[in-house]
Amino acid sequence: MKRQVWLLFFCQALMHSTIVGQAVMGALIGHSLAEDKALSTLPIAIQMTATMAASIPAGLVFSRLGRRPGFIFGALFALAGSLTFAAGVWQGDFVLYCLGAVPAGLGFGIGQHYRFAAAEVATPAYRARAISLVMTGGVVSAAFGPEIVKHTGAAFPPFLFLGTYLVLALLPLICILLLAFTRLPPPPARSAGGAPVREIISRPAFIAAAVTAAVAFGTMNLVMTSTPVEMMLCGFGVGASATVIQAHAVAMYAPGFVTGRLITRFGTRRIIGVGALLSALCVLVGLQGQSFAHFALALALLGVGWNFMFVGATTLLGTAYAPEERVRAQAANDLIVFGTVACTAFLSGAVHARGGWVMLNLSILPALAVALGLLAWQRWRRQVAARAVA
Repeated sequence: MKRQVWLLFFCQALMHSTIVGQAVMGALIGHSLAEDKALSTLPIAIQMTATMAASIPAGLVFSRLGRRPGFIFGALFALAGSLTFAAGVWQGDFVLYCLGAVPAGLGFGIGQHYRFAAAEVATPAYRARAISLVMTGGVVSAAFGPEIVKHTGAAFPPFLFLGTYLVLALLPLICILLLAFTRLPPPPARSAGGAPVREIISRPAFIAAAVTAAVAFGTMNLVMTSTPVEMMLCGFGVGASATVIQAHAVAMYAPGFVTGRLITRFGTRRIIGVGALLSALCVLVGLQGQSFAHFALALALLGVGWNFMFVGATTLLGTAYAPEERVRAQAANDLIVFGTVACTAFLSGAVHARGGWVMLNLSILPALAVALGLLAWQRWRRQVAARAVA
């Protein structure tokens, strides 16, 4: 079991290296190619829309063919995305560059199911730790992705980042090789039954889990996406913004080595609450100044907050469905989460261009309050139900 979890860990690391690299480059390339600077984050918005759109097809592929063929499809999409991005940079064509975001987003959306695969290969007692461990594959990507950007960004002058996308195209191929050695559960039987999607998504546990995950990912993405542009406007170079994104990505995934244990000891809702408070603290730090230290510390706090909230939400989601309902529930969850992320990716550029850095930071606070309110509501419902049974 643990061998399979570690293989999934490395697959997650490879697939996330492409998205971490894109987080450094995407808005900068968009800012340089787009005539309207409010569209600088449009490529990332399209990528997240494609990630959202991948949720339902991915669920169908996983339910019909199984996890491994689905993950191979995802890796091939990621390969196509990197090559199309490279073509857009080479041609200096904003539209072509945006088109690359479609297969890249589909690949990233399918890759999000590695955490669900970890939950399926793990025993119930090890499940939270398996989810957390696979998500820590992002620690490797946090170190690897920005370093690729730093060392290959100027490989083919004057085409900035062309070499980076060519290197990133190799990572999905390595992922396919690793998948050849994995043993994953077969697809559920067609006659497995279970409740329809509309019933699953109406359950309080599903609502709380999906909204919490959407808030975690959406608020993180809103601030992170525009950070390289804000740093550029403050006079920092690509290397500095890559280092800040690198610190942010490490903070997103490194806590995964202990998040599962913390959830087991203190409970899912408490860890989610701490994550929301850390994300709010990011706003406080971000509004104190615009030095390199302010950017780095704010993004690190945001990363740890995301980890606690998202791992907690993924664990909570596991209580919202029966085993035979898992693919439907997971696809519906990711549709909601990455639909939110797509909206925040587009809004990030628009809010930053029109309202500025301060407005961008303050805008995440209401969403964090909603997530905490939903968790309190679900806990109240459980207490009422327990008293009724007693």
